[in-house]
Amino acid sequence: MDCIKEVLDSQERSGTYSCPECREHFLERPALHISIALRNIAGHFSIVPEGEVGGISCTYCIHSPVPAIKSCVLCEASLCVDHLRVHVKSPEHVLIEPTSSMDTKKCPAHKRILEYYCYKDSACICVSCKLIGNHKEHDVGSLKEASTKKLGMLMKQLQGLSSNKKQSDTRIQRLQNHKTKVEESATDITKRVVNLFKEMKGKLDVLEQTVLSEVTQQKEEISLVVTDLLHHLELEKDSLTKKILHFQTLCSETDPLIILQDQETFQGNPGKGAQPHVGNLDEGLITFSLVKGLTHIMSQIKKSIYLKLQSEILLDESTAVSSVIVSKDKKMVSFVPGEQNWAPLTINQFHNKEVLSVTNFSSGRLYWEVETSETGNLKIGMAYPSIVRRNFYSHFVHYVQTSWCLCRFNSEYFMLYAGKQLQIPFKESSQNFGVYLDYEAGRLSFYALCDPIKHLHTFTATFTEPLHAAILVQNGFVKIVG
Repeated sequence: MDCIKEVLDSQERSGTYSCPECREHFLERPALHISIALRNIAGHFSIVPEGEVGGISCTYCIHSPVPAIKSCVLCEASLCVDHLRVHVKSPEHVLIEPTSSMDTKKCPAHKRILEYYCYKDSACICVSCKLIGNHKEHDVGSLKEASTKKLGMLMKQLQGLSSNKKQSDTRIQRLQNHKTKVEESATDITKRVVNLFKEMKGKLDVLEQTVLSEVTQQKEEISLVVTDLLHHLELEKDSLTKKILHFQTLCSETDPLIILQDQETFQGNPGKGAQPHVGNLDEGLITFSLVKGLTHIMSQIKKSIYLKLQSEILLDESTAVSSVIVSKDKKMVSFVPGEQNWAPLTINQFHNKEVLSVTNFSSGRLYWEVETSETGNLKIGMAYPSIVRRNFYSHFVHYVQTSWCLCRFNSEYFMLYAGKQLQIPFKESSQNFGVYLDYEAGRLSFYALCDPIKHLHTFTATFTEPLHAAILVQNGFVKIVG
């Protein structure tokens, strides 16, 4: 306080005051206030007076504080070792661990020791509560008995909690392992993508130089032809100029002998002879080289990422009924109403409007795309060859566990598997869809090829049979692109 007053006195002569803590300025001498935060900190670290002991002290040691080792509930006193030795040993003098809260050990109504437990009201009571109080008709037991029962229940709950904790630990570990796996996978994929694009850039640079070299070569060849023609035409032009001057001079002569004796005669017009052909750049050859190079690069890239080409997917017309038409190139399937032939179905044909691919896939990765009609119901996906084909309610698109499909029905989209359907909240306009299969990983994903590309759903399963591409059409068409 003396220090603070001295500072304020020194500031008084300057006509302004400032707080040495926060530097706030005052025109008048500020009133002093207690810093509660600082006071609390000081109180927390206050020095214990000499001779004082921590914890509970003996009630009967009045000359100097001595630590208590027990408290008597009846006497409401705490006892040191010496006073405990001479304390009354009768049962009503209940000894407990040292405490300063004696009221919690006694009945608030009768001021007697809490010795019993009422199971009905879940309350600790005294003997008066048990005999004459509100609990005399209730199921009552001793505190020790009730405590033992509760401890038993707590042990069971503890076992359950421990089991739940182990399960939580297991799930946490699985998630952490999964996170680590995803991070490692992302790192690996990032590295592969970077290397892939480096490789693509290198190949594209080589292709660029090759195509530009072709352009330069064609340009130089045509330039050589044009230069040679220009040289001959310049010589021809000089010759014609000389002849023109000679004939002009001769035409101005008046002496008949000079005119008749001149041996230079005009033999046609050499400037109007057949013109040699000068070609243009062969853009077709340049374009073909570019397309062929790009196709070759893409083929190599697909092989490097172990992705099977969708050109391998050909539809099997023997699996389709007569109302389902498969194109000659085996890439498109369409539905023609009224073309149903009621002849007996073959062993391969589906009862409904489905068709499978000829090829099947039992390893690796496959990506294929389809283009669909703007309207009409359709289903695309993949199925086992063992799928039931005769039962009207067992076709691959809905009711069995041997197919996985994307369905478009009345402009709404669903994922179908094992009799379950999951509606997809996809409202964008798209007629192109992609299907990606990773056989060993057990993943089958569907994408809408709009802008941007939208992931629709991924099925996870352990595939046990080869998979065929599977398509159903109603009042429309589905075409495998590529």
